[in-house]
Amino acid sequence: MSYCVNCGVELEPSLTSCPLCNTPVINPNELQKLRAVSPYPTQKGNVDVVKRKDFGIVTSIVLSATSLSCLLLNLFVFSGSLWSLFIIGACLVLFVLVFPAVIYTKLPIYISLLFDGVAVGIYLYLITFNTAGNKWFLGLALPIVALATILVEIFALLLRSFPATFLTTSLYFFAEVAVLCPAIELLIRHYAGSRLLLSWSAIVLTVCSVILVLLVTILSTRRLRDAVRRRLHF
Repeated sequence: MSYCVNCGVELEPSLTSCPLCNTPVINPNELQKLRAVSPYPTQKGNVDVVKRKDFGIVTSIVLSATSLSCLLLNLFVFSGSLWSLFIIGACLVLFVLVFPAVIYTKLPIYISLLFDGVAVGIYLYLITFNTAGNKWFLGLALPIVALATILVEIFALLLRSFPATFLTTSLYFFAEVAVLCPAIELLIRHYAGSRLLLSWSAIVLTVCSVILVLLVTILSTRRLRDAVRRRLHF
């Protein structure tokens, strides 16, 4: 004999609900079966992967809308200075960086790096419209961007032309740093009208030279090269 869990009235075995308070009558064995059933799905769902072209289209629209909105605000609302050129230039650089990675993946790495350098140069040129002149751009910014672009192109060429390992990549990197830092200091001194002498870049050049000698020694000696690769898992 069973009783209602709500009001305690005695229930007949055939009843499915209490005749007094209409409380459902549940068999404890059936309740255990219900608890055994998991409320969560047993199969994992698959979410469609976002296509690169779709992501590229959305990114292009966002960057274009941002540039256009800032340009219109600059022209008709906040027209005290050409501040929108900073945002337009930044959007241009972002678009050039995203284009080969998302929109057109077959673009050669050399052309992509060249476009990156050109985009940075254009961005710096847009800044000249908010400065007293463009002398700093022609005498300092443009040569540094051109030098950095050339070195990055050479770095990519070396990685594509020769077997790329950790040791060889480190060799190319420190060699280019040893060229870039002294060149930047000399360009700065030339722009400022100072004597063409090395100061801080001489320290960088010395450190890079020591590292380069070490790397060349390791790469030229097979026993050392194999020992370094085994111990450092390169």
